Amino acid sequence: MTEEHYFAANPSTPFTRVPVRADVWGHWLELTTGSGVFARGRLDVGTGVLLRETAPPTQAREVLDLGCGYGVIGLAIAVAVPGARVTAVDVNERALLLARENAERLGVADRFRAVRPDEVEADLRFDEVWSNPPIRVGKDALHELLLTWLPRLRPDGRAVMVVGKNLGADSLTRWLGEQGFPTTRSASAKGFRVLESRPSRGPS
Repeated sequence: MTEEHYFAANPSTPFTRVPVRADVWGHWLELTTGSGVFARGRLDVGTGVLLRETAPPTQAREVLDLGCGYGVIGLAIAVAVPGARVTAVDVNERALLLARENAERLGVADRFRAVRPDEVEADLRFDEVWSNPPIRVGKDALHELLLTWLPRLRPDGRAVMVVGKNLGADSLTRWLGEQGFPTTRSASAKGFRVLESRPSRGPS
């Protein structure tokens, strides 16, 4: 039987919750993961690299966790940056449910919301976009996803993403630059690149 993709909206796999504990930026996060959701029962390697190699966005006020899964990236930001409000988006309804439960458990539900992409206000702009993007949806779908959300960065904002080197991190870096989001590699570890993109200011 083919394994069901974690980016299915409503996974058919029987739903079993699995706890996970992660130390991020000096805070222990007690989280619940689940079947049919990316990285069940663990902090995946890519997300671990992203959070270990990048400092929390202490000046950000509006943050997007793009493809949030059970919410670890956005929740880590909400815990570490008390002034930040985090919008976490995913198409997987189980992931959204777990992210909401985790926010309640961590006491940040007043500043963290997990919603479907179509539930985000059209005029909302972000200081930061953080993501371990769903590379396996395919190049076209990934490009569409990024071109939907990166234009919602404020002019002085940035996107921080982690992408496997063998999954096209370097070609994605070039492509993002061609789309008006100059991108640099800020870190590299365990076969992953941490990429930082900023909106092009265009000609002066």
